[in-house]
Amino acid sequence: MSTPQVLLSKAAALNLLWTSGRRINRFNGHVRVITRSASSAAHQKVCVVGGGPAGFYTAQHLLKACQDVQVDIYERLPVPFGLVRFGVAPDHPEVKNVISTFTQTAHHARCCYYGNVNVGTDVSVEELREAYHAVVLSYGAEGNRSMGVPGEDLEGVYPAKDFVGWYNGLPSNRELNPGLDCETAVILGQGNVALDVARILLSPIDELKKTDITQRSLDALAQSQVRRVLIVGRRGPLQIAGTIKELREMVNLPDTKPEMVASEFEGMAEALKVIPRPRKRLTELMLKTAVDPPAEKERQRRQAASRSWGLRFLRSPLEVLAGPDGARVAGIRLAVNRLEGTGDGSVAVPTGEVETMDCGLVITSIGYKSLPIDPAVPFDPRKAIVPNSLGRVQQAAGLYCSGWLKTGPVGVIATTMNNSFDTAHSVVEDLTSGCLDATSAKPGSTGIGPLLDKRGVKPVSFSDWEKINQEGRRGAAQGKPREKLLDVEEMLKTART
Repeated sequence: MSTPQVLLSKAAALNLLWTSGRRINRFNGHVRVITRSASSAAHQKVCVVGGGPAGFYTAQHLLKACQDVQVDIYERLPVPFGLVRFGVAPDHPEVKNVISTFTQTAHHARCCYYGNVNVGTDVSVEELREAYHAVVLSYGAEGNRSMGVPGEDLEGVYPAKDFVGWYNGLPSNRELNPGLDCETAVILGQGNVALDVARILLSPIDELKKTDITQRSLDALAQSQVRRVLIVGRRGPLQIAGTIKELREMVNLPDTKPEMVASEFEGMAEALKVIPRPRKRLTELMLKTAVDPPAEKERQRRQAASRSWGLRFLRSPLEVLAGPDGARVAGIRLAVNRLEGTGDGSVAVPTGEVETMDCGLVITSIGYKSLPIDPAVPFDPRKAIVPNSLGRVQQAAGLYCSGWLKTGPVGVIATTMNNSFDTAHSVVEDLTSGCLDATSAKPGSTGIGPLLDKRGVKPVSFSDWEKINQEGRRGAAQGKPREKLLDVEEMLKTART
């Protein structure tokens, strides 16, 4: 049977949006509302809080596994996709291909996206729980882990999350304006985010011009004086958190040369015999880069390079040092460590030795952390997660979590996918087993819409987001895929025209 279509006036159709939860398409001065027959209506209402990878993967699995569920996704920003949009490096467009999968989910007949809704402020989690059979918290990790050392608040010290948000167009970081008028930058942490930041700092501008990096950031990087980047970790080469792909990109980065300390790799050749293959390949690449004499072509390339990067191991921050003005960073004091234990379980222990690195920029890439969203939601401040069992929030029937809020900031997008699928499986299991009362009627978005209306909150639909995205494509410079809008008010204005 074909899907029935009804032509309404624009005002009537927009009013119906909250009542039906259906997708609306403008048509010849009217609005076409796609409806469904009553027999196919979804009776089970599930709400997902957070429009990033965890939220969309959770919704995707719910829609696939349960034919009688309506999934509504609420996102704080007008724009969706979270860290895929604001965290993935601009020169890694292939990683952003998952956006096409998320877009298919958003277009699903039983899925609705409501952007510009700040859960915990615009609407409470308890209000969502009253309106839905299940609520899944998937809002990620928006906080920064602190070093906890003197001087980390000096000018020129930035969390990697904020620096990444700056060059990726996150509205809250658009005014960051990092000082790049120094020769040496120190990055604390050796994960993929740290390697991404190092690569962006040292990449040729002509290469970045082909990406969706913001024009404001591109202009700043074009004037950057940074010529040397040191990537510092508290443990040794066998514990580096980055992966071989990102390290290989650093090794092959044009107009740069590696600046390693060969003595830090003593004993690594012997260790290669017993470590797992992925770690072995990564270690072999580090050894080749740090210790092996380069071939002639590589030697010439390094000799001609105007910039350098290096890994430094067994160092932990003790203090960020200020310059003569007492306001801006001029260096960092580091504890020299030794390792106790072996493998991933080894622990960095200070030796008592201290050293200082001169630098004019410090970027801390020591981890993101989730923040509590609502006093009604249990939260473990030490682990910075919502306590859960397989995604089921402890002592809160009908409340779930997925993504980094569930596990902490670990893994890659595929890790988040599996994590979110597992939570969605728990939701479906509880709905079908009777652990949740899915027989009672719940209003879903029709119960939330009037609350938001009274509070002056105007949600952004997925079709509104597509207008924002299209505007970004129109505003892109030649060769760039898009120029992201950086201001929330500008996004909202674009969405509503």
